[in-house]
Amino acid sequence: MQIYEELVARGLIAQVTNEEEIKKMVNEGKATFYIGFDPTADSLHVGHFMALCLMKRLQMAGNKPIALIGGGTGYIGDPSGRTDMRSMMTPEMIQHNCDCFKEQMSRFIDFSDGKALMVNNADWLLGLNYVELLREVGPHFSVNRMLTAECYKQRMEKGLSFLEFNYMIMQSYDFYMLFQKYGCNMQFGGDDQWSNMLGGTELIRRKLGKDAHAMTITLLLNSEGKKMGKTQSGAVWLDPKKTSPFEFYQYWRNVADADVLKCLRMLTFLPLEQIDEMDKWEGSQLNEAKEILAYELTALVHGEEEAQKAKEASKALFSSGNAANMPTAELSEEDFTEDAIDILSVLQKSGLAPSRSEARRNVEQGGVAVDGVQVKDTKASFTKDQFAGDGIVVKRGKKNFKRVVLK
Repeated sequence: MQIYEELVARGLIAQVTNEEEIKKMVNEGKATFYIGFDPTADSLHVGHFMALCLMKRLQMAGNKPIALIGGGTGYIGDPSGRTDMRSMMTPEMIQHNCDCFKEQMSRFIDFSDGKALMVNNADWLLGLNYVELLREVGPHFSVNRMLTAECYKQRMEKGLSFLEFNYMIMQSYDFYMLFQKYGCNMQFGGDDQWSNMLGGTELIRRKLGKDAHAMTITLLLNSEGKKMGKTQSGAVWLDPKKTSPFEFYQYWRNVADADVLKCLRMLTFLPLEQIDEMDKWEGSQLNEAKEILAYELTALVHGEEEAQKAKEASKALFSSGNAANMPTAELSEEDFTEDAIDILSVLQKSGLAPSRSEARRNVEQGGVAVDGVQVKDTKASFTKDQFAGDGIVVKRGKKNFKRVVLK
């Protein structure tokens, strides 16, 4: 199986502009492609995971990745998927975050000997003359068409600032500059970036002529990666100082049954044949699949040694000496609203907290953990299937544990 067919089989490709051209370029290792990362924090999180794994896969097949750090677009902020405007960051904050991204990306991508590039769009965006940009780029964008873009619809309801309205133009200009400076002929992004990416493709065609068409190809990643960035305890970071390897392992160990094979296909480098065999697994075997997922991804981010430590710590938590003797609390179907229950209700109904107010205080003070992962959000919720089978282990304080299961 060639690389493009493997990407499709793993569920990574949702939409393409010209599949035959893309397939040929990718399979022959002729793609120079980019994915953008806006430095909105000082660490990448699991929501970026799919993009990083995709870059690694394509590089292994001979293609050249460009990791575009949004040092320039970070001054504005992407309005995609948001109902409010992002907080403004200082130049110092943006630079610090860019430096952190580069260090973390190096675990996934080989930047040696020109095999990959890391560039910062601040290099061309911050020096632009406003009037010159309007003259150069403005005529090629239709305001009517821009207003129909999905990335703006939510923001239009509460008020889209002119600052954010310019984001599409800036991202489109990125592809135009990468095409000219580095021969970048392909771009990847989530479905909320579709209009922005098409804008870049169209700008290249209009500015450089139809001959550039064959070299301006846009691919669309499946949106599942966007859903992985946050969990009930908040963001799950790749920086071990923000999310420990054990917490990282536990996050993947506790994915829903329905998602485990999907995550194995999209995010791990295990052979598809091995993952397909797991399609037949059910019951307790799904827990084994989750352990495989957790180990593989923890090893990828934090190394084999830390992954092994996290695995052993997790097993100790659920060992017969702990789990068999652990008191169990049962939840009934009536305890769930639309197949979900919040952490405060879990604490109260399991008897770990006498009231919701006490449960809230416990969470806010950092004294609550679920399956070894600290819960910091009082609005955290859990799905019904997480309580099936062995259920989950809820901890309050240092000594109060209960296994909570669905009756």
